[in-house]
Amino acid sequence: MALLKEKVTHIHHWTDKTFSFKTTRNPGFRFKNGEFAMIGLEIEGKPLLRAYSVVSPNHEDHLEFLSIKVPNGPLTSKLQHIKENDEIVVNSKPTGTLVCDYLLPGRNLFLFSTGTGLAPFMSIVRDPETYEKFEKIILTHTVRKVNELAYKDLLDNLNSDDVYREVTKGQFIYFNTVTRETWEREGRITDWITNKKLWSKVNVPEFNPSHDRVMICGSESMTFDLKKIFEDMGSSEGSTKIQGGFVIEKAFAEKS
Repeated sequence: MALLKEKVTHIHHWTDKTFSFKTTRNPGFRFKNGEFAMIGLEIEGKPLLRAYSVVSPNHEDHLEFLSIKVPNGPLTSKLQHIKENDEIVVNSKPTGTLVCDYLLPGRNLFLFSTGTGLAPFMSIVRDPETYEKFEKIILTHTVRKVNELAYKDLLDNLNSDDVYREVTKGQFIYFNTVTRETWEREGRITDWITNKKLWSKVNVPEFNPSHDRVMICGSESMTFDLKKIFEDMGSSEGSTKIQGGFVIEKAFAEKS
């Protein structure tokens, strides 16, 4: 296992429970948008690593990660205190199932996330290839409180962004929901799907397993519930070995 050392260049604390940070990027570090890397810190001379999806798209010259803060977490209890110019370690071999290549060709791509499960989709929605493969990209992000909607401003304006409007060509749709505060869209994403309100709200045809594809990343309960919902609709799970109608990321940093 080759470990790369990267320098922290920027840190942003979204809430008292979530933060993101940018680092330098070794030119030899290659990844597919949607993949995760094992990253962490050297503690007493030994690397302490956890799986983190890469937020930044692979055409950027830096790396970016989104993390929660766990008071007693072996890694995050320390990682949340990093400062600019500190070093982190990154495993040189990223992996993961949230890659467009592992989905069957289709019409619309739905990206369902909760909490920091948003991270891999931040690279996917800024990847030109995503928009070549699908007609519309619908990203949903569900959090407990409004201030946990990380990257909201960027996502709200992605279609009009000076750089990314040429990439999205108006095909990107961002839909957020909040579960524990008053907001214009409230409730769990599973309810929005089962009562069929999501499709009309984002102005796309009702989900059809023959045409539409899904990626899921977030809490274990949401992942399990959505997997069952889409299987019941007739969609099949894909993997790194076989293309499917939906894919799930099981390695998730929120556990650490």
